[in-house]
Amino acid sequence: METDFIYWRHPTPAGIKVEEVCGGEDRQGKVWMEMARQVYCENGKEGFREIGHFANGAPFLAYSDERISITHTSHFFAVATLRPAPGVDLRVFNPATALGIDAEAANRAQVLKIRERFLSSGELQIIPADDVEQNILAWTIKEAIYKASLTEGLDFRKDIRILSLPRIDEISDFRKSDENFGKGEFSSPDGTRYILSLYSYRSEGNIITLAFSATT
Repeated sequence: METDFIYWRHPTPAGIKVEEVCGGEDRQGKVWMEMARQVYCENGKEGFREIGHFANGAPFLAYSDERISITHTSHFFAVATLRPAPGVDLRVFNPATALGIDAEAANRAQVLKIRERFLSSGELQIIPADDVEQNILAWTIKEAIYKASLTEGLDFRKDIRILSLPRIDEISDFRKSDENFGKGEFSSPDGTRYILSLYSYRSEGNIITLAFSATT
């Protein structure tokens, strides 16, 4: 029996639109991903949308000046979108259009085996070694900041740092509160440090984290 794909869009307390696609459990791997992307592209408010990728791998919407970021896990696909930024080169990092999204299954216990690979010595001290969700949260933070940086080759342990952890929000009870947000930063190859805001929530068994400009 075939299962339907489910699409929905929602705002977040971070002021960033997120569109999610789930369902279709009878399909797997690349087939599922291709169909999920098609569902997303067919649900543009102004008609069909086309996703492309720059040479550095960053995604973009054809004929649009909106900055997007994409993530997926098993049977879950999400796209975060910033407001339009006319005149900004979306191929390179700009603090005004910094945006990254990452999702990971909240119960993926394998993360405990690799935490030393992506957490600094200080972060290892503040994130419990046996807490799966907090380590998943930390992983999605690092990935989201990496995507927002548009800078290849950053070291997750040295160049990307968690300054404060966000609270994991419940999608059914979004609340705009300073207590929900965290802070992170990355260092560019020239040594410049950029601060990003962090927002995390649960959806479809996943923890999703947004990293975005502190001025967004």
